[in-house]
Amino acid sequence: MLKLPNWTRRNFLGQVGGLGALMSLPPGLLPQERLPTRPIPGTGESLPIVGFGSSKSVLEILSQGSEPIISVIQSLLDRGGRVVDTSIRTTEIDEAFGRDVMQVPAIQENIFLATKVNTPNAEEGIRQHEQTMRLFGRRRVDLIQVESLNGLEHHWPRLKEWKDEGQTSYIGVTVSNYRNFDRLEQFMRRESPDFIHVNYSPLEPGAEERVLPLAEDMGIPTIINRPFMNGSYFGRVGGQKLPDWTADFDCHTWAQLSLKYILSNRAVTCVLTETTNPDHMIENIEGGFGGLPDESQRRSIRQLLSNL
Repeated sequence: MLKLPNWTRRNFLGQVGGLGALMSLPPGLLPQERLPTRPIPGTGESLPIVGFGSSKSVLEILSQGSEPIISVIQSLLDRGGRVVDTSIRTTEIDEAFGRDVMQVPAIQENIFLATKVNTPNAEEGIRQHEQTMRLFGRRRVDLIQVESLNGLEHHWPRLKEWKDEGQTSYIGVTVSNYRNFDRLEQFMRRESPDFIHVNYSPLEPGAEERVLPLAEDMGIPTIINRPFMNGSYFGRVGGQKLPDWTADFDCHTWAQLSLKYILSNRAVTCVLTETTNPDHMIENIEGGFGGLPDESQRRSIRQLLSNL
């Protein structure tokens, strides 16, 4: 197996030809082609199936400026995407992100904004929420989540209050590690959150054993993180040829292989992709169109990746 644990997609594309790899993609989507959506049960609302996770991308703002992230979000909006997920960062970073990105009119008015609190301390959770609302220029967000179930016993009652007060439409919880799955499942059964947000991919398929089936049974929409395992996925597939049979479900790149695997699980509502490169975002968005692998093809994907 080729081990390149520190590769990112940027490294990977450089190795296989950079722009040449992008040029091999299907023709770009026309502006009128809108991402498919999936319903938020019981609400009449739906979400586009590909979104943007900004947790790490925003860290580049202080060194790279805001234009790359604005371009990525605009690429998403141009194709009908809306979901932008954020995490609490330092005041300096969130101030720049809020001022330069979140308050751009086209972004402010059109995104589905998911925020988080992440602290074991009850009062600090309130401060984090207030900071996000203030620096992002918001009186209301679409979704507030308790990140990694951190301080859940303190924050969940508060999130319910914020929802009752109209500060958010939905409340939920996130996990990004298998060790929290049992606790997440117990919480789902006890509280029936509006959303769950969980790690899932063909190389991290554990959520499909119990968490995603339970969410589907309970009518809880799901947001997926780590589709590329924070970039280590591209180290796994670096230098490998994408099998011809993946074209049977309109898959043309390794990134799309992971995304299509995830989206072929009907319990998934939206998968977040994280990049500061608009070309990468377009590639990800294209993964939301066309066919999806059937169960036999899903098994082949898992076997293919486990052997690399």
